[in-house]
Parts: sequence; C-alpha cells; structure tokens
Amino acid sequence: MSRQIIHTDDAPAAIGPYSQAVKIGDTVYLSGQIPLDAATMTMVNATIEDEIHQVFKNLRAVCTAAGGGLGDIAKLNIFLTDLGHFATVNAIMVQYFSAPFPARAAIGVASLPRGSRIEADAVMVLG
Repeated sequence: MSRQIIHTDDAPAAIGPYSQAVKIGDTVYLSGQIPLDAATMTMVNATIEDEIHQVFKNLRAVCTAAGGGLGDIAKLNIFLTDLGHFATVNAIMVQYFSAPFPARAAIGVASLPRGSRIEADAVMVLG
C-alpha cells in the first residue's frame, strides 16, 4: 500500500521533521496540532477557549486536505497541560463534532510545544 503525504497551507506548517498527515489506504494519521495560526505561524492563545477552537480548526483543515472531515475521525487524542480544562474541551468539541463521536483520550501532560495548553492528533478513516 502506498503512502501519501497530506499538506495544506490552511493548517500550520510542521515545526519539526514530520508531515501534517500521512494517508495509507483509507486511513489518515494526523499529526498533533497546537493552536498556531496557519497564516502567521503565531499562537492563538489569548484564552484556553481560543486555543481549543484553533486546534479543532487546524485538524479540520488537514482532514479536508485529505479528502475527509472531522466526522471521519475514528480516534482523537487530546493532550492538556491542565486537566481542569477537560469540561471546556468537551463544551467546545460538540461545536465541531456530532454523534456518533470518535473514540477519544484526554491526557494530562507537563508541557507542550510553544507553551500551548492543548494539542490534539487523530486517526481518520475515509470511505
């Protein structure tokens, strides 16, 4: 099975040696997204709500570039530097996802790139 690298200018460019996503067959592996603005590569971090929205917008842009959408995500991983934001993530997530929701993990971590308070990656299945 061939690997296809997914790239879009509508999501932040990779800040390391990785691709925004890799498609193998009908499965797309999305790299972690932090709340970077794609146009300026600056953090959108005035509030945790701003960060959460930007992360979901970035994931959506990569999903679209791969030929799918957020509704095609089978597994979502969310990393938070403060699990006290768990309820806020849930409240905002339902603005981007609808039932049936993807499988999900929410993991507390000590730190994230560029001082982000949230990062999310995903596995999307097309078809």
